[in-house]
Amino acid sequence: MQVSVETTSQIERRITVQVPAAEIDEAVNTRLKDTAKNVRLNGFRQGRVPMAVVRQRYGHDVRNEVVGEVMRERYVRAITDEGLNPAGYPQIEANVNEAGKDLEFVATMEIYPVVELASIEGVEVERPVVEVTEADVDEMIETLRKQNASWEEVDQAAQEGDQVTIDFQGFIGDEPFEGGSAENHDLVLGSGNFIPGFEEQLIGAKPGDDKEITVTFPEDYQAEQLAGKEATFKVKVHKVSTQALPEIDQEFIQRFGVDDGDKEKFRSEIKKNMTREATQAVDNRVKQQVLEALKKANEIPVPSSLVQQEVDGMKRQAAQQFGLGEEFDVSQLPNELFEEQAKGRVQVGLLLAEVIKLNELDAGDEAIKAKVEELAEQYQDPEQVVSYYMNNDQLKTQVKSAILEEKAVDKLLEQASLKDVEMSYQQALAAAQQQAEQDEEAVEDDEQASA
Repeated sequence: MQVSVETTSQIERRITVQVPAAEIDEAVNTRLKDTAKNVRLNGFRQGRVPMAVVRQRYGHDVRNEVVGEVMRERYVRAITDEGLNPAGYPQIEANVNEAGKDLEFVATMEIYPVVELASIEGVEVERPVVEVTEADVDEMIETLRKQNASWEEVDQAAQEGDQVTIDFQGFIGDEPFEGGSAENHDLVLGSGNFIPGFEEQLIGAKPGDDKEITVTFPEDYQAEQLAGKEATFKVKVHKVSTQALPEIDQEFIQRFGVDDGDKEKFRSEIKKNMTREATQAVDNRVKQQVLEALKKANEIPVPSSLVQQEVDGMKRQAAQQFGLGEEFDVSQLPNELFEEQAKGRVQVGLLLAEVIKLNELDAGDEAIKAKVEELAEQYQDPEQVVSYYMNNDQLKTQVKSAILEEKAVDKLLEQASLKDVEMSYQQALAAAQQQAEQDEEAVEDDEQASA
């Protein structure tokens, strides 16, 4: 077997393999003899069909079958001998495939890039320092009360925060437009769920009122035929309801897993959950800054096959998130929606793998169990959660990957310049949300730049 390797790009290789004709012809003849033993043709007993007839009838298919097997086997041998590390499957094509001639085929493949990590030395990383105060706990309890509030119908003018039950129909000029009408629709004034200006004009409305509301659709409105246009809505107000907040009593507290209804224990649990949430927000903000710095310092080529694998995974996640069902064909979702983000994920994954390898990072069962126990604290039956994870190899692998990622980020943080910034609980959550939005904008900018 003769092998030659051509470098066509940083991560693409073109392997040409030649296999002596005698090897292929011998394998084809052996396969044809085996085939002849079981051939049944009219006029011949089983196993007595002349080889010339067998070759004429089955020779083409048998040769293709043998050549396919040889190409796959010799490809594996070639990449092993040449020390190549393929990323994904190759494209294999036979250049010469004729009886009596040496078989020649070409395998085009991508390999994992060689990563020589550049340091992020000196990069400034902001780390929020957050303390959950009693005032934060009070605010969270009020939020929980509002989430569990009931609506009580009242005979009074609607105020901001009240819920109105309305019929409405929208018009552009004198023509009603599609999707612009509803009956018995519940709308909380001040929620921002409707077009800007709509809800404000219902403040002061009473049950039985007929209102005519004029608004202008935003220029970036999703329905292009309505964007930037002035519309009139005819509105009938049926009901006005105000929120009735529940008392913070034993029954209310028990809804949140504090069985004895103890108020101090309830506050303690809320503070613990808020502290966990704040810690996650801080960790995520720090991690995103570190990973962004790592990407900027290490522009590496990314195998398209790995990007496509990530795209496929993101499509499945999107289908689940939007409840499209298992029968939904995710290939209907365009690759372009996910490609840039997938490329960034693959790049980060390759770089973190190199950090893990260089620093010989690892996580054994004890570390995995400790992490699972930490995650299980937020569930009602932590022991059951721990048992479920520790007896599932796939879940254990996922947890191990998360631990190694955390360790890799900590190693990278040693190179960065860490700046502590005091923040309130709400500021920390808002900063984490802002960071996520900035990451999305960066992806969109990359997409526009590459378009």
